[in-house]
Amino acid sequence: MNILFISKDLGQINLACKLAEEGHAVKLFEIEVKGKSKIRRPLIKFVANWENELDWVGKGGLIVFDYTGMGKTQDELREKGYSVFGGCELGDKLENNRQYGQKIFSLLGMKTKQSIDFYGIEKIIEFLKKNKKCWVIKQNGHMDKGLNYVCKTSDSRDAISVLKSYKKNLKDGKLHFDLQEKVEGIELAVGRFFNGNDWAGPLCLNIEHKNLFNNDLGPKTHEMGNLMWYEENENNKLYQETLEKMEDYLRKIKFKGYFDINCIVNKEGAYPLEATARLGQPTAQIQNTIQLSSWGEFMKAIADGKKYDLKYRKGYATVAFVGTPPYPYANRSNLNSPKGLEIFFNGDLSEDEKNNIYLEEVSTVKKNEKTEYVISGNSGYIAHVAGFGKTVGEAREKMYNLIEKIVIPKMFYRTDIGLEFINRNEKKLKEWRWI
Repeated sequence: MNILFISKDLGQINLACKLAEEGHAVKLFEIEVKGKSKIRRPLIKFVANWENELDWVGKGGLIVFDYTGMGKTQDELREKGYSVFGGCELGDKLENNRQYGQKIFSLLGMKTKQSIDFYGIEKIIEFLKKNKKCWVIKQNGHMDKGLNYVCKTSDSRDAISVLKSYKKNLKDGKLHFDLQEKVEGIELAVGRFFNGNDWAGPLCLNIEHKNLFNNDLGPKTHEMGNLMWYEENENNKLYQETLEKMEDYLRKIKFKGYFDINCIVNKEGAYPLEATARLGQPTAQIQNTIQLSSWGEFMKAIADGKKYDLKYRKGYATVAFVGTPPYPYANRSNLNSPKGLEIFFNGDLSEDEKNNIYLEEVSTVKKNEKTEYVISGNSGYIAHVAGFGKTVGEAREKMYNLIEKIVIPKMFYRTDIGLEFINRNEKKLKEWRWI
């Protein structure tokens, strides 16, 4: 099958490679992102204009979008008869406009906390001074400026200080923010694939680890790791209170792709924080560790609105992000750039271990019949490493044993992925009947 992959910043380069490994002909178009270097992988042909490839992919092929922002284009392609996996225009709005997302959640009967839209930092500061409680500052859309902040004081004085710093250092005073009332509890997400008519495959329960350092210390990042497992039981309480309520809405907007709702849960209920209406990172990477079925067949079935019996491994998977400076911030000095550094491995890797290393801003280069791995970007966004096991502990052990075989100058990663679930949160989630 011919597959045209349209990517925001090569965020799902590994999935594109997986499709090529399955025997599909894959062409990839990268939406240009300033400061990102081109990555090269031998199995994929990179193209300069995706529209010129429509005749090549044809109505019998598959077009994959890995990010929000082109939902309207996806709707238009479907109207013309193309098979498209990704999302849709209103799916994009659900994710990128948090106020709209919260409105839909509330209308569909989910529990929501106060959430307010703001343009301009000064307006948020004025509001916080008058409404002294814990708030969460979130960016609307995907501006990649790392501005999200969770308040630590009861009167928001730390958040005000952060916002004053943003105002002083940012040229754009009209950035779009969402202010959410902070909810105490445990962060837990549920996702599932949707084929435009019905759900496809099992539930996907997962726990994000957003902070840079162990024990949720440090700034928020894209994501430092994840714990995930699949579940067949549609009577799952979290699914019933959140994702299941979205079914009619997703059918109405003709959504075809992966949809996820991240929540804070406690003994009172589940409070949806945000929707992810696309393939997530590292969600797709860790899903690849769990799933046994062909990705190409599965995604094609979803794009065509067909049922599919997804085969997967029963157990738990963990994934950890491995980075280098200057991540998670922009590079201000060539001395901090990892571009050009090689990646090495201590000892031989089994085929399963190779499959659980997801290289990101890394190119594969053939030299003298030997494959070399060279970092191609400046951001320090290097790799995700996964492990699978019958227990969370087994998955963690395999993942960290594999990380120890990888040598990248100045590499760092969190060592506690899934640990809080083992030590505290699994018991609480079971007591509250969320799992």
